[in-house]
Amino acid sequence: MDKIFRLEHVSKLYGGDPDRAVELLQQGSDKETVLRETECTAALWDINLEINCGEIFVIIGLSGCGKSTLLRCLNRLQEPTSGAIFFGDDNILEFNSKQLRQFRRSKLAMVFQSFGLLSHRDVLSNVAYPLEIQGMFKQDREEQARKYLQMVGLSQYEHTLCQSLSGGMRQRVGIARALCSDAEVLLMDEPFSALDPLVRTDMQFELLQLQRKLNKTIVFITHDIDEAFKLGDTVAIMRDGRIIQVATPVEMSRNPQDDYVKKFIDNVDRTKVLTAKDVMTTPASLIKISDTAEYALHEMKINGLSSVYVVDGKMRLKGILLLNDAVELHRSHKFINEEALRKVPKVRQTQPISEFINLVAETPYPVAVVDEDNMLHGLVTRASVLSLIG
Repeated sequence: MDKIFRLEHVSKLYGGDPDRAVELLQQGSDKETVLRETECTAALWDINLEINCGEIFVIIGLSGCGKSTLLRCLNRLQEPTSGAIFFGDDNILEFNSKQLRQFRRSKLAMVFQSFGLLSHRDVLSNVAYPLEIQGMFKQDREEQARKYLQMVGLSQYEHTLCQSLSGGMRQRVGIARALCSDAEVLLMDEPFSALDPLVRTDMQFELLQLQRKLNKTIVFITHDIDEAFKLGDTVAIMRDGRIIQVATPVEMSRNPQDDYVKKFIDNVDRTKVLTAKDVMTTPASLIKISDTAEYALHEMKINGLSSVYVVDGKMRLKGILLLNDAVELHRSHKFINEEALRKVPKVRQTQPISEFINLVAETPYPVAVVDEDNMLHGLVTRASVLSLIG
């Protein structure tokens, strides 16, 4: 996967004696010690990371850890003290003012926690504002803006003043405005933290839906680990201006880097992070629809089973054959047929456990994991779910 951002040894120091601060930081001193001895704040120290094209990259940490400073270094609203930030092959820290202005206008868009809307303008002109700055004709920019208003469900509010909208609606306007610029990267600084919990959940879902349609690169700041794991393809945990761990939510959940990361993610709802693919097991036995009932009974006996899953020649799931039904077929000298099979509850590999945990609990036999072609990939049992979330 192509890298859109690459940060190399990025640091940001404020005030005091930065030379002495660097010396202490290189010796391993923590942020508080550096501040006490040099009156210099190490907002960021030696940040190295890569962000892939088309992913949602989430940066998470406690207040004051440096996550917002790091985000603002990506568009140079904050100037790093040292290091390099590459956008593709270009080090943006070497851009002159004209290059930087063009970079911000054409490559990046930002969504703020406080919405950042123009209160004296209506919804349509707020969304079209980035295109107005670019010099696009009014009719063309408004046509473009309407497309994104429809995408976020606000078409009927295009002539409404933003100050009369609810918080969730204003955030939708902010997202539509960011998308309208057609930027490659969206920078989102805790955009949902001021919203009510139910509205926040709705906005998270809508962001994921938009991402599937548009495949933008999104750098998202949050202090909520559940939000980070729900949204992020990749998650970076920060502490005291440093990156502690970068991993996928599943990798981080299974292998936290240290006790700090483990404590940070201990309260995360793992059922929303882990998917069917993470908990599925290989079937102990499979038979084909063309097999005999005698063979089915043999497979059940040697594997200690009271049922067996049935597939066709291309591994497409046909159903489940229960012991009593197999015995009846055998007594009647009949071959296995679809009428004798029971329907099997099915889930997709990518479905989070939270979406099917009740199904697993209520079904007397394992739930099948299939792909879009109904090919069987594994089974989810109660035991396999409990082993990872228990």
